[in-house]
Amino acid sequence: MIRNMKFQNKLMAGYLLACLIPLLCVSAIIFHQAAASLENSSQEFAALYTSQIKTSLNEFVKEYDKVTKSVLVDNKLIYNLGDEQSLSMNELVNQRVAVQSMLMRVTLLKSEINTVMLVSRDNSVYQYSAATSRVNGEALLSQEWYKPLRNSAEPFFITGLHDRSYYEDKGAGAVVTVGRVLFSSGGAYAGLLLIDLDPFALLQLDHEFVLARDKYGMSVIISNRQEEIVYHSDAASGQLSWKQVLESGVGDSMDNGDDDRIILSGSTAQGNLLIKTEIPRSKLLQKINQIKGMTVIVIVLSSLIITLISFGLSFTITRPIKALRRSMKQAEAGQYVPIEKEQSGDEIGSLVQSYNNMILTIRSLIKDVYIAEIKQRQAKFIALQNQINPHMLYNTLESIRMKALVNDDEEAADMITILACMFRLALGKEGSRHSVKHELEYTANYLQLQNIRFDNMFQLNIKVPEEMLHCHIIPLVIQPIVENSINHGFLDYSRPMHIEIEGVWTEERDILIRITDDGGGMSLEKQVELLATLENAQSDKYKLDEIDEPKSQGLGLKNIAERIKLQYGDRYYLKIRSGVNRGTMVEILIPKIQGV
Repeated sequence: MIRNMKFQNKLMAGYLLACLIPLLCVSAIIFHQAAASLENSSQEFAALYTSQIKTSLNEFVKEYDKVTKSVLVDNKLIYNLGDEQSLSMNELVNQRVAVQSMLMRVTLLKSEINTVMLVSRDNSVYQYSAATSRVNGEALLSQEWYKPLRNSAEPFFITGLHDRSYYEDKGAGAVVTVGRVLFSSGGAYAGLLLIDLDPFALLQLDHEFVLARDKYGMSVIISNRQEEIVYHSDAASGQLSWKQVLESGVGDSMDNGDDDRIILSGSTAQGNLLIKTEIPRSKLLQKINQIKGMTVIVIVLSSLIITLISFGLSFTITRPIKALRRSMKQAEAGQYVPIEKEQSGDEIGSLVQSYNNMILTIRSLIKDVYIAEIKQRQAKFIALQNQINPHMLYNTLESIRMKALVNDDEEAADMITILACMFRLALGKEGSRHSVKHELEYTANYLQLQNIRFDNMFQLNIKVPEEMLHCHIIPLVIQPIVENSINHGFLDYSRPMHIEIEGVWTEERDILIRITDDGGGMSLEKQVELLATLENAQSDKYKLDEIDEPKSQGLGLKNIAERIKLQYGDRYYLKIRSGVNRGTMVEILIPKIQGV
């Protein structure tokens, strides 16, 4: 298939393969490197982000550990909270004022603290709140998250997210409770210190980090040792509600779809909080797909540009070759026309220039041969005319005719009269005005002579339109064909021979003359030989006549065919159709040229 492709297509395919294969390979390598680099950058940023969160949470735990320890200064007051029944009214009032003062002092330590609660060992709830809404003590004690706090393994604790249903306003949202289990100096349980915080208070991040987090679509989930969610970035950013986070649970968030996420984990120094940073692969794939889309666009645009350049280069190279091929086809058809466009200075241009020189040389040589042949034939014709003085010939023939009449030989006199007419037509100086009518008269005279010779065995029927009779035709075309019909088609005296000359107009208004006889025809071998001879008329029309060439039927017809093509062009012809023992028909096609 490649061998049979056109040269221009081969060049284009070669250019495209040479350019596109490296382009595709380089683009694929760049794409994979960019995708890997993007994933590594995301992981590096996630690690840095997790490190900052870890630092921030360590600071948070450290500060609130100090805040909750600050109440231990009043350890005696805290431990006495369970003995209200043994106190007088005045002592009870003073104790409550002291507790409120202590709780207010804790609230003032951090600006984000809104509500501080102290639960004594007898489950009495003391509170101080900077907000308007207060805590319902009974509702607090019934909370599921509260019940295990008293038995906490560590004094300092951070609870998971929980709702605000124990507040009097029962508002929406969620809070995180930071607290400490209080013990007396003797190690006895004294109560619980609880500080409710907004989850946003856990992380204090730079704005640039938040933007980068959103850019990579990262999620940050903070949980406590009990695997309860303490903070969720999707809830903090508004993508999820706190209620949805509370219902989902930390276990589902951590385990579901790990194959679709890049996960980095960490914990605070004391191990109170666990940090998990997630990067959705779908987010990364979206950016990778953007890179892929840009890569595809670059490949398509590059391919288009390469294709256009390849087409231009291949067209530039093959255009002179195509012009050379067309000119060669014309030369094969006998039209020796050089390529006239200005050629380039490369090897192909030099080849075309050499070809042009060759065509001009061939055309010049053919022209010289053609002119030499015409001159030779003109010289032969003039020599023949000069050898025979028409006036002397006519006078001599007239003298012979008179003697024949004196001797009462009218048949010889008629033959001489017909022969004189034929000489007048054949040797006249009016060849340029020779018409179809003259040619038919010459043929009719010839047939009259043959009828005298063969006792009227030939019948001539002429069907030619009046307009066609006055059209131009080269001399001695029809008579040699009729002569061939008699010489090769007439069998014997048993039956007369009919010869018909018919002239018709073609669709192109050319003249088509058919000479038909009902003679003996010719054999198949003779037909093949004659057809081959006529086919050579095209290639032999510019050759000089062979002096020693034997005369025959085929050569006579070939001569007529050569003269027709020389005079009128290649589309005009002489054709012969013959059947075995069924007669012969010769067709002559010439253009319509009105006589002068």
